[in-house]
Amino acid sequence: MYKKILVPIAMDQLEHGESVLNIAEKLIDEGGEIVLLNVIEDLNAYAQGYMIVDFPLEMIEESRRHATKTLEALKTKHGINGRVEIRTGGAAGTINALANEENADLVIIASHRPGLIDYFIGSTASRVVSHCPCAVLVDR
Repeated sequence: MYKKILVPIAMDQLEHGESVLNIAEKLIDEGGEIVLLNVIEDLNAYAQGYMIVDFPLEMIEESRRHATKTLEALKTKHGINGRVEIRTGGAAGTINALANEENADLVIIASHRPGLIDYFIGSTASRVVSHCPCAVLVDR
């Protein structure tokens, strides 16, 4: 059904990521590509105006290594045709930008039940649905 599916996976929500990956496997065309994405939040951007925080580069690099290793293992476990992308930035904007850059046919994103914080800043899934250049499937 789809030639290119983007699957964003948060490292703290791997069980949801695996569920979303199972859906992607069922919807991908034969010979299609699944792009597993992890976005490392740019926490320094959030700190502006509120407090000064400087996260060590080693911490960011360790997060990149961990995400790459974890997503490569998931890709191998599921035997999917695809690749891993690790990006830094705001989650929703980065997901939407990569969907556009890759000419993705579909983004499949996990969503959680909203908590109090989501009412103040909005959920990533909501922002992806609102601004994504392609179809979005939200798994709850």
